[in-house]
Amino acid sequence: MTLYGFAIAATWLDAIADKLVEILELFGILLYIPNTIMGATVLAFGNSLQDLVANVSLSRKGLNKMAITACLAGPIFNMCVGLGGGFWVLMRSTGKDEIHVKFPGNIKTGFYFTIANCALVVLAGTVFGNGVIGRAYGHIAWGLYAVYVITSLMV
Repeated sequence: MTLYGFAIAATWLDAIADKLVEILELFGILLYIPNTIMGATVLAFGNSLQDLVANVSLSRKGLNKMAITACLAGPIFNMCVGLGGGFWVLMRSTGKDEIHVKFPGNIKTGFYFTIANCALVVLAGTVFGNGVIGRAYGHIAWGLYAVYVITSLMV
C-alpha cells in the first residue's frame, strides 16, 4: 500500500512539474528569454530552493558535514542518474545507440563555473582553510554565481 501511495505521489509531482515547466517556457517565450537561460536561472533556483533550506537547517543544527555532503551529492546524483537516465530513455525510445549533443555556449559556461566552484571549495577547505571553510567562501561563491549568471546571459 505504501509503495502504491508513493507511486501516486510521484505521478502527481511529475504532472505538476510538467505544467510548471510549460508555464516557465511560456514566460520565456513572452519575455524573449532562451530556454537555456530560463533553465540556468529560474528553473535552477526553483530546483535548488528546497536543498538550500534543508542544508541551512542542517548547518544550524551543527550537522555541517551532512550539509556539505548533501550539497555535493545532490548535483552528482542529478547529473549521473538524471542525465544518464534521461539519455537511456531517449536512446531506448528512439532505438539509437548514441545521441549527438551540441552544447550551447551558456551550457559550456555552466561547466566551467562548476569546475571553478569545485576548485574553490577544495582550495578554501584544504589549502587556505586547513580543513575549515570560512565565511569568505560564501561571499566568493555568491559572487561567482552572479558572474556565472551574467556571463550566461551574454554568451
